[in-house]
Amino acid sequence: MLLKYLSALLLPGLLVVLFTRVAYNRVIGLVLTVALIAASVYKGYTDSIWLIVVDAFSLTAGFWYANRMKPQTKSNP
Repeated sequence: MLLKYLSALLLPGLLVVLFTRVAYNRVIGLVLTVALIAASVYKGYTDSIWLIVVDAFSLTAGFWYANRMKPQTKSNP
């Protein structure tokens, strides 16, 4: 049980970052990860509401980190 929650805490955030780096788009990375989580919920691997809450927190943290990785543009004065 602990392994499920630890995986739910780490993997969705890492997947958002990975898909963002591959697709060069934060939103596409988020959508692909949400689709994978929805498929796992549909197959019955997610069995509690708290596991979904932990997944959502990890998605939010991964999206925030992917947003911070965005290249900063320099303005010329």
